[in-house]
Amino acid sequence: MHDLINQITTYLRGMWKYRRLGVLVAWLVASAASVGVMLIPDRYEASARVYVDTQSILRPLMAGLAVQPNVEQQVAMLSRTLINRPTVEKLVRMAGLDMSAKSKEEQEQLISQVAGSVSIEAGGRDNLYRLSYRGESPDTALRVVGSLLTIFVESGMGSSKSDSESARRFIEEQIKNYEVKLTEAETRLKEFRLRNLDMQAQGGPDAAGRMAELTATLNQARLELREAESAREAAARQLEAVRASQRNAPQATTTVATPEIDLRIADLKRSLDALLQRFTEQHPDVANTRRLIRELEDQKRREVAELQRQAAANPGQPLVSANPAIQELARMQSSAEVQVASLRARVSEYESRAARAREQMKVAPQMEAELAQLNRDYEVHRKNYEDLVVRRESINMSGELESSSSLADFRVIDPPRAGSHPVAPNRVLLLPLVLVVALGAGLGVTFLMSQIRPVFFDANALRSATDLPLLGVVTLVRNDTIRRHERSSLMRFGAALGALVLVILVGMAILSYRSGLVK
Repeated sequence: MHDLINQITTYLRGMWKYRRLGVLVAWLVASAASVGVMLIPDRYEASARVYVDTQSILRPLMAGLAVQPNVEQQVAMLSRTLINRPTVEKLVRMAGLDMSAKSKEEQEQLISQVAGSVSIEAGGRDNLYRLSYRGESPDTALRVVGSLLTIFVESGMGSSKSDSESARRFIEEQIKNYEVKLTEAETRLKEFRLRNLDMQAQGGPDAAGRMAELTATLNQARLELREAESAREAAARQLEAVRASQRNAPQATTTVATPEIDLRIADLKRSLDALLQRFTEQHPDVANTRRLIRELEDQKRREVAELQRQAAANPGQPLVSANPAIQELARMQSSAEVQVASLRARVSEYESRAARAREQMKVAPQMEAELAQLNRDYEVHRKNYEDLVVRRESINMSGELESSSSLADFRVIDPPRAGSHPVAPNRVLLLPLVLVVALGAGLGVTFLMSQIRPVFFDANALRSATDLPLLGVVTLVRNDTIRRHERSSLMRFGAALGALVLVILVGMAILSYRSGLVK
């Protein structure tokens, strides 16, 4: 600690040796800085205040029908991003500042200067904005603020319209894309339905349910066929028994007739008439009935020929007896033959249907999965398309709303106004800074000279600097002349330093007085 104090003391004593040079440098720096402060050009400020009214009555009325942007957020963002190079270039042209710039470098310097002097300040939550500019003359500042106010209002009114137009163009492109996708999905769905028209024509239950219904119907038809065949066989046995008993009995009359065949033919013809009322000529039941009629007619002709031959060979033997029981049994057998033929055709048809249903049932899961995929794709594209159309209409309504009325009203509270006295530079505050800089420069010069031309003030400093043995020290004895000279030097130093401070204070007082008179 003692060494540190000795070192500081040595520095101060060395600086004190060059105090005259320090005062001279302080005066020179103070004079130059004061002249520089006085030569700084005056800056005049112009300002204007704008209030943005976003509380429009149309906003609650059009809620849910039109797209309503966040006007407060847009205006706040505009106030922070409006000061950019394109805006500043437009502002320079509108205010006529580019007339003084001749070269490219001057134009760049002018744009940089204007960009640094223009400001837009928000007034908190009240949507109140202050536009200001500092220029070299009140007229220039006033023109710049007026131009800035025009740009601010125009940008605020046109930004939402440009955003709406961009959004509308984007949605139009998306609608065209989804129209193509929707058409392709509809085409795929139509082609699938045309390929599988038989499956869709079934309708009603699913494939398993239809297969169960066809199986039950087929089993019922087979049961009815077996019943009809049993009834036909029973009628045939009874008819054969009656004919056998009749052949054993004596015959009363002899005639050539085929009553059972006639009855069967008559029944088949009646059945044919009933079938033709229900079906066409190509129906299996109609074709089978006509075939049976032809076969019975052929059989009748053969039997008549055989009976006539037998009658010719045995003239006294009767051929057929007109027994009502035989005729009834023959009619029953004929009806059973018709029913059996009809049921066989029905069973065949149901078997073919069951086979087709069984084949369709094998591919039904794959077709249902494909149909579900096609329907899902179609529904997704259709929903997106409808949503985009709704949004397009909403944007169109929003554009019409913006065209017919303004959702944000820009009101100029204070028109552009420029003060008659400069607002910068504040020379009263710069002069104390000049004094501090001058004193710092004087102290710096004295310290630098003390380091360049050091002086030893005691024996210890000399011994430690030279590392040589010190034989002795010669002490200066101050007499009255030396003391008077030192006092005189100290007074001159104090007077010079005080004069410097006094001049700065007097300059501050004069500037303050002049500033008060101007105001």
